[in-house]
Amino acid sequence: MRVLSAIALAIVSSLLLPGNSAAADGWRVGVAKSVITPKQPMWMAGYASRNRPAEGKATELWAKAIVFEDAGKKRAVLVTLDLIGVDRDLALPLRQRIAEKLGQELAHVMICTSHTHSGPVVAKNLRPMHYLVLDKNQRQLVDEYARSLEQTVLQLVEQAEQRLAPARLSYTSGTSTFAVNRRANKEAEVTAEQNKTELQGPRDHDVPVLAAHDEKGKLIAVVFGYACHATVLDGYQWSGDYPAHAQRSLEQQYPGATALFWAGCGGDQNPLPRRKQELAEKYGEQLAEAVQQALKQGTQPVEPQFDASYGEIDLPLAKLPSRDELVSQSRDTNIYVATRAKHLLQDLDAGKSLPQTYPYPIGIWRLGREIDWTFLGGEVVVDYALRLKSEGREKQTWVAAYANDVMAYIPSRRVLTEGGYEGGGAMVYYGLPTVWDEKVEAVIFEAVAELK
Repeated sequence: MRVLSAIALAIVSSLLLPGNSAAADGWRVGVAKSVITPKQPMWMAGYASRNRPAEGKATELWAKAIVFEDAGKKRAVLVTLDLIGVDRDLALPLRQRIAEKLGQELAHVMICTSHTHSGPVVAKNLRPMHYLVLDKNQRQLVDEYARSLEQTVLQLVEQAEQRLAPARLSYTSGTSTFAVNRRANKEAEVTAEQNKTELQGPRDHDVPVLAAHDEKGKLIAVVFGYACHATVLDGYQWSGDYPAHAQRSLEQQYPGATALFWAGCGGDQNPLPRRKQELAEKYGEQLAEAVQQALKQGTQPVEPQFDASYGEIDLPLAKLPSRDELVSQSRDTNIYVATRAKHLLQDLDAGKSLPQTYPYPIGIWRLGREIDWTFLGGEVVVDYALRLKSEGREKQTWVAAYANDVMAYIPSRRVLTEGGYEGGGAMVYYGLPTVWDEKVEAVIFEAVAELK
């Protein structure tokens, strides 16, 4: 009896080990990836100061797709892109086509971008900064790239779906401290030697990790996030910045696995110090190490059940500018202020009204009973993640920003009241006619609560 008990205990213990074949029952997972680095020189996104197209390549840019299928045959798709962002006009039809192909609801398809500032201009994202001021040739390249990107993503999802196979999903969480609150700390005063945890301002140093193992226990995918701008680099070489180095490091550490990165609420968070290639590599290695350590410390299984909800809310803008104010702005010496005003005046001349709200996307994924995953559009400041975690499951509450539509910064009431770049100045570069209304935070949290 003692021998039989020992054998039974050994069997039970083995079933709990990550990646055990018996524990793979329930989930099926498929992964695919493809290079999306532009094949010819074109304009880069993220910095208004750039004055010429890209001139080389530091890293490849990748599109990656992972398809999940739960025990009830419900499927979900996460697409990650090494790009600055996608706009609604590109992302929404693409998500709808993916959902239709899979026979799933729109809520089951999410697109996340890393927000690298060393990738190409993507469609009309940041249009007053890029698309509206580019010459005809560069606009044509941007349009062609957007069409190619759509086809690549559709093919990736199809490949990932074809590769669906039994898998075990598990989760864990790590910590990485290189993100710095840029509103509370002067960049010139932050050194590489400093203990980042001693700096001022709110930040989110959690590194959520979702791991997929096949029936033989081999890691086939690792999905991880971090709340920090991908702005280490500002040159003229294509690069996925620190997220690319983190993904590459993980894929080297776990041969055959695909690493997928999603950006958290890092709208007001920077990697400091920065502007050196070696720092992009260093931060990437630090983030990869945080993921590796979290995996080594052990993961918890995710029950094979998936649920999702999605909605677009009317996010209110503040008082709109008058026509006279726009005419005045159109003569501004700041080319981006003038470009935005001229574009808005063209809308008025065409009989359109200035929008008083924006269709803001919010997605919710529930993986088993273990993980609540919120997907928010725009460049969301860290206050949102901290509040959602405090009101939810802490480290099991995951908050992705830069998801499905990057239309502007999304400030909290605190940041909006304080003003500054994230509080309103950046609206010029996205083309929205004015700043957000002070109740945007309350409106978003009310919508998230309803969707949950």
